[in-house]
Amino acid sequence: ALAGGPAVLPVEGPTDAGGGADTTRADSSGSASVSAPDGSALVIETSGSTGGAKRVVLGAGALRASATATLRRLGGPGRWLLPLPAHHVAGAQVVVRGLLAGHPPSVLDNRHGFRPDRFAAAATELFQASGTRYYTSLVPTQLHRVLLEGGAALAAARGFHAVLVGGAATPPALLVEARTGGIAVVTTYGMSETAGGCVYDGVPLDGVRVRLDGDGRIELGGPVLASGYLDQPELTAESFVDGWFRTSDLGRWAPDGTLRVLGRADDVITTGGESVHPAAVERVLAAQPGVRAACVVSVPDPEWGQLVAAAVVCGPGAGPAPDTGSWAEAVRAELGAPSVPRLVRVLDELPVRGIGKPDRVEVARMLAATRQAG
Repeated sequence: ALAGGPAVLPVEGPTDAGGGADTTRADSSGSASVSAPDGSALVIETSGSTGGAKRVVLGAGALRASATATLRRLGGPGRWLLPLPAHHVAGAQVVVRGLLAGHPPSVLDNRHGFRPDRFAAAATELFQASGTRYYTSLVPTQLHRVLLEGGAALAAARGFHAVLVGGAATPPALLVEARTGGIAVVTTYGMSETAGGCVYDGVPLDGVRVRLDGDGRIELGGPVLASGYLDQPELTAESFVDGWFRTSDLGRWAPDGTLRVLGRADDVITTGGESVHPAAVERVLAAQPGVRAACVVSVPDPEWGQLVAAAVVCGPGAGPAPDTGSWAEAVRAELGAPSVPRLVRVLDELPVRGIGKPDRVEVARMLAATRQAG
């Protein structure tokens, strides 16, 4: 596909349980599954979190530009371990980077779930191959499991020259724990429409352009952009304008010049006439002692219109009775009273979808049910 052959459509394997690396199939122009325009190399299905699933068409030039810029940022070509589903763009790009470096990636079989001990074994085997640099790419949930496992899994993670982490917002406490533990974590921001991550640790890759419109919506440009959406010309024309891709995310520039992603524009909660960014509340909650992860959503309320609600996962240090009052005070101090969750539910794990992103629809359903029961 990278050399001009038929476009590749990665598909989820029939026994995949999430977090696995799946087989792909090459589709010719006569395939019943996809007929991509000339010049297409890869077709990726989005998760459809805000509507119907879309098929993003990426040319070989976009894939090569993304992979080349990534390797330049990380310090040069190397060998890759693939612990992600190849039917998501992050996993597919691990394949591309490996191929361009001359070493197809080692594949971690996660069809029955991600296991840190298998990650450690696969990494150890990879390190025995000749090479000067080693890389991998994880989602936050996988990184957390590696840290929780410790031992050989943590030692293996330390052996990579860079561990890309993306696919969902990474809790600040998790980043601190990983970096303190000696893991060379690099946070990534991007999407299928930008051939995967295109902003690393808040800094755009070489050739990538970032701007914010008047409402703070993030727009991205450069050679990494997709050609558009398969068989959806209206949506393509709406989203790709004059060399820019209009994302669904809001952002701001931090004082040090890095990009801070605030969350999706359609996730903004309007409560009592005030706008609340769920991602900002999640960051504050996740930074509290004993909190491992948080997901903030809205639930309908006759008085406030929308109520700020939070699902929280606790970790070591939370104790038998989590101090939700201190969480509220922390949010109030940093973000103001409107951002304080009025409904909090502690869960063992957040429901997730796709590559490991919190399932906000399911979280909202659970919290609404909790409120009705209360």
